[in-house]
Amino acid sequence: MAKTSAEFLKWFGPLLDALRDLGDSGRPTEVSNRIAQNLDLSEETLDETLKSGGKKFHNQVAWARQYLVWEGYLDSSKHGTWKLTQKGKDAHLTVDDAKAIFKKWVAIHQKARKEKAEEQDKLDHQDDLDADSAEEPDETDLISVLRNLSPSGFEKVYRELLRESGFENVEVTGRPADGGIDGYGTLEVNPFVSFKVLFHASAMRRVVPYPVRRSVISVMPCLDAPRRGSSLLQVRLVTRLFRKQAVMEHLLSS
Repeated sequence: MAKTSAEFLKWFGPLLDALRDLGDSGRPTEVSNRIAQNLDLSEETLDETLKSGGKKFHNQVAWARQYLVWEGYLDSSKHGTWKLTQKGKDAHLTVDDAKAIFKKWVAIHQKARKEKAEEQDKLDHQDDLDADSAEEPDETDLISVLRNLSPSGFEKVYRELLRESGFENVEVTGRPADGGIDGYGTLEVNPFVSFKVLFHASAMRRVVPYPVRRSVISVMPCLDAPRRGSSLLQVRLVTRLFRKQAVMEHLLSS
């Protein structure tokens, strides 16, 4: 650190003295003013400013306070109040003492920065190793597992997929002769609009032709009028695979 940057070392001892004069604690401005009073500092010294516009004297006193906190002379537990510890109450620091404290903590912080940089390098290197050694996920195995699930098992996987996608009240009906409806759920877009979704889950073992993909999802107007004062507009999303009778039964029961 440059010589001009360490000018605050001369305030270590006066800062402790000022706090003792103030009854072992004080606000930052009180402490600075007491130092200025004790040392009869000139107006020129007190009015000198930094490039940022702040007062240089008050800034240097604040730096001195920080090093005294690190060294255990000041208690930093209460914001906005500088307070002497027992160690600080008994201390009378010279400029040489201040220089020794300064060098000690500069070395500590340099070591900490070096260790942090080395640790980060290790983490970056480990990330590179993980990326190089990582195996590609075996998508074939996952597909095989899904294809080998029982119909009810596949429906349950579909249910969890909808839940993870933000749907609520997702249920699998699991009824025989359900007309193609394997379950239902609700997707709330906002407090005023929600979608009641009926779903059909099928594990296709071949590429689905375009005409089938195009007709998988269609929008059907809500056939039942809002009940019990509800102002929610529910849009029923159904697939062409659903039998009309099954859809009507579900609408009437919901």
